[in-house]
Amino acid sequence: MPFSIATWNINSVRLRMPIVERLLVEHAPDVLCLQETKVPDELFPEKAFRKLGYEHIAFHGQKGYHGVATVARRPIELVEKRRFCEIDDSRHLSVRVSAGGMSILLHNFYVPAGGDEPAPEINRKFRHKLDFVAEMNGVRAEHDAVSGSVLVGDLNIAPLEHDVWSHKQLLKVVSHTPVETESFEAMRRAGDWVDLMRLNVPAEQKLYTWWSYRAQDWEASDRGRRLDHVWSSPNLVDHFTGYEILRPARGWERPSDHVPVIARFDLD
Repeated sequence: MPFSIATWNINSVRLRMPIVERLLVEHAPDVLCLQETKVPDELFPEKAFRKLGYEHIAFHGQKGYHGVATVARRPIELVEKRRFCEIDDSRHLSVRVSAGGMSILLHNFYVPAGGDEPAPEINRKFRHKLDFVAEMNGVRAEHDAVSGSVLVGDLNIAPLEHDVWSHKQLLKVVSHTPVETESFEAMRRAGDWVDLMRLNVPAEQKLYTWWSYRAQDWEASDRGRRLDHVWSSPNLVDHFTGYEILRPARGWERPSDHVPVIARFDLD
């Protein structure tokens, strides 16, 4: 049974609803996980999603900042809206969805960006980011014979050398500093998560999902980073059939600086 999950930091769902609609019409993922929705729950544009056939909706939002939402064409069950670092911002949502003979626990994350200065002693945003990633060690890839887990989202860290346009030039830039990448990979391994986007892609191949708004010509300069991720429990690896980074979406009208990633599975 084909099953697809898309993840996208949309940078304001209400502002960019036209391109969200384009994604859903042209690619029709079974589930769409959005980050940085920037809308309180009572103002989430549910009607627009329902009109497109995405009648099952869960959200965890707040006014003007952060926020995550998961919408689906099939029933989903809300599992948790987890609070991290004892801070009341909206950065996590988990739901359960059935596909084929499997029950999938799906985590949707928006990890703090961390500000500009990679020094936790002077930058509280960077301290928050490191603490958040540390707390994610408690999010495990739960699985058994009839269930598995998937974790997606804007995790705001590009962990590998070729997840950024220049490893050397970005070693002191937030999102690719050694303290971030090492704690990130340690957290992934501790939770028994598999990085599906690198599963069959050579380590030396560049992979990007984000291009800065600051670039005058993002496509020509191609100074990207892989900040968006798709992980799964080990038992879903054999069901994973591939993924697509929708790079053209960076050039759509009024785009996000992130592009969607669509992961595909074949579930018995």
